[in-house]
Amino acid sequence: MAIEGAGLEVVSQAAGWLLRGLAGLFLSPGSNASLWSLATAGCVAALILLARRPPGKKPVRLKVLLRTLFPRWILRHRSSRADLALLAFNGLIYGAIFGGATLSAAAVATVAGAGLTSLLGAHAPALPPPVGVGLLTLAVFLAAELAYWVDHWLKHRIPALWAFHKVHHTAEVLTPATAFRVHPVDTLVFANITALFIGLTEGLGRWLLGQPIDPLAVAGHNLIIVAFVFAVGHLQHSHLWIAFPGWWGRLFLSPAAHQLHHSADPRHFGSNFGSFLAVWDWMFGTLRAPTAQRERLTFGVEPRRPEQHGLTGVMLTPFVEAARLDAIPQGEPRLT
Repeated sequence: MAIEGAGLEVVSQAAGWLLRGLAGLFLSPGSNASLWSLATAGCVAALILLARRPPGKKPVRLKVLLRTLFPRWILRHRSSRADLALLAFNGLIYGAIFGGATLSAAAVATVAGAGLTSLLGAHAPALPPPVGVGLLTLAVFLAAELAYWVDHWLKHRIPALWAFHKVHHTAEVLTPATAFRVHPVDTLVFANITALFIGLTEGLGRWLLGQPIDPLAVAGHNLIIVAFVFAVGHLQHSHLWIAFPGWWGRLFLSPAAHQLHHSADPRHFGSNFGSFLAVWDWMFGTLRAPTAQRERLTFGVEPRRPEQHGLTGVMLTPFVEAARLDAIPQGEPRLT
């Protein structure tokens, strides 16, 4: 009976862990798989499709609209199935295995703030707290975007890092789940670079403002980043061609711009490394703005192999390729 009781306790704890993980993954508004932001993205996409219809056309039936938003051939593609498997792993299991190897942005901020105070002394508060909170929120957002660009640029330049990042580029179709098509080593590098940039920014910001304030956040995520996720985040990995015109395309990366980044056409290599802002790509000369006219693109990494969508190709092959640096493209990210 004692053994049975212990077994039930283990099952109960496992079920609780799974339910908490699923709730955090799909119900937290700050999650990249949030049902709330996914629903918002679907509404935004539907409105864009309807707005593009020439005037005078018959109303679009809901069934046709849903087929356009969710093409069956994309949902059934083996690449999409691999995306969903990695969503489950990276969304539920990654933290339990690699969480201890990830820097804490809060800890970095504490150390940075204490170091600055020790070296240069404390600053007296010069701004009202609401203004300071707003400025710090914006500064952390810009730091997070810069961290994303730096991390992304390095992974397309350094052979060993490209070996792991290439997993993301083996996606042959793009869906919101493709955001989770990331090797754990790739995620670990990104998480530490981002924690370092955000932590240093928070520590410096609090020291300059002279106030122990925190940036505005939703479920632990920067408010501005969450707003972008709700607006366009999920559409960046999608089949819908949405380009931002004129100066908007120099400030913000549209879904079409990110599709160019995933393109298997060598003309598009080495461009659009940012997340939501196009500013860093613009400043560093890596911006390639898409046109309003849809470009015919293919995605994936050549040569295409079935194992790229399986456990071996996704999890194990990158370690082999990282060790064989001569087999990894140097310089520009030639996906061959």
